Amino acid sequence: MTVTRSWQRLPGFEQCGAIIIQYSFPAGIQGPEHPNPGVRYSRTSRTAFLPACEEGEKVLKLLQKAFDRRLTFTIGRSVTTGLNNVITWNDIHHKTNIEGGPQCFGYPDPEYLFRVQEELRLKGVTEDD
Repeated sequence: MTVTRSWQRLPGFEQCGAIIIQYSFPAGIQGPEHPNPGVRYSRTSRTAFLPACEEGEKVLKLLQKAFDRRLTFTIGRSVTTGLNNVITWNDIHHKTNIEGGPQCFGYPDPEYLFRVQEELRLKGVTEDD
């Protein structure tokens, strides 16, 4: 998980820049904690965006905790492609587009920062832990 910052503005958060999160995973072989131990999975990368405002910084810290605890991704069947044994999101939604609104996984989405904090809370990731 790599974090960078940009001057670019996200729709709905024009008063601040953007936080860019890059997740990169090499190919590997599933371990005993995965659904099909011994089966290969391919490399992948994902990019996500947060507003660089106070609430966005708070969410970033929570997302870092979730990633460190191995809660952000899992190996399974991709809803998007239908492929099995691939790295997939694990029910912590990310904004993977700058614009396009919720239907395109982008901004504006005024409730996103609240929703993702609730998803993280349900996985046991809070500011207090």
